[in-house]
Amino acid sequence: MRTRNAFFLCSLLASVALAGCSTAPVTASNTPIQHVATNQIFSDGYGPVEDHGYALPAIPINRVDQRFHRQIIDYATNEPVGTIVVNTPNRFLYYVLPGGKAVRYGIGVGKQGFAWQGRAYVAWKQEWPTWHPPKEMAQRRPDVAQYVEAGMGPGLRNPLGARALYLFNDEGKDTLFRLHGTPEWNSIGTAASSGCIRLMNQDIIDLYSRVRPGKSTLVVVQQ
Repeated sequence: MRTRNAFFLCSLLASVALAGCSTAPVTASNTPIQHVATNQIFSDGYGPVEDHGYALPAIPINRVDQRFHRQIIDYATNEPVGTIVVNTPNRFLYYVLPGGKAVRYGIGVGKQGFAWQGRAYVAWKQEWPTWHPPKEMAQRRPDVAQYVEAGMGPGLRNPLGARALYLFNDEGKDTLFRLHGTPEWNSIGTAASSGCIRLMNQDIIDLYSRVRPGKSTLVVVQQ
C-alpha cells in the first residue's frame, strides 16, 4: 500500500548510492551517546510478527544495547509534533510526540549518511517494498545487477525490510534517501548501509503506523 504525502525541501544533500540501501561490513560506533531521561522502554515489542503473509522472526533484543530499544523519552525540541528527527552521529531517530516527549528508535546509518543533512517531507510510504539497486551499485556488485530493472520482490531477505518511507524534495524529485526496515538487527548502532537509515523491522512497522500525510518531516541533525 502506498500513501501519497505532500513534499517540501529546505536543504538536502544526497547521492545516487542512497537508493541502494545495501549492507556494508558492520562497523562498531565509538560515538558518544546523548543521555536522556527514559520513561518507557518497549523491550517486549520485538517478538515474532505475522504481517501481510510474512512471518517476521523475533529479534533477540537482549543482544541489542538497551539504548537502541524503542522507547518513549523526554525530548525538548522546537520541531512540531509528528516530525521525524534523525541524529546520525548518535544513531537515534526521534518521532516527536505531544507534551515534550518523543519515541526514540535505534538506527543504522551508512557511510554516506554522515554527509547528509537537511529537511524533506515523506512523499510516500510502502509496506513490503520492492528493492531497485541503482546502476552504480550493480557495477560495483554484479550479484545485484539482476534487480536493477525488475527489482527484488518483497520478502524477509529484501534489504528494505518490512516498510519503507520515501523522501522527496520541493521539486517533486526523489532524493533517493529512505527510512526502511532491515532483518539485520545486529547492524543497528553501526555504519552498515549504502547511505539510507535503517531500523529493526518491528521498529519501522511502528514508525510507519505513526506517519500521516503532510505530517512527517525528516530532519537530519549533525552534532
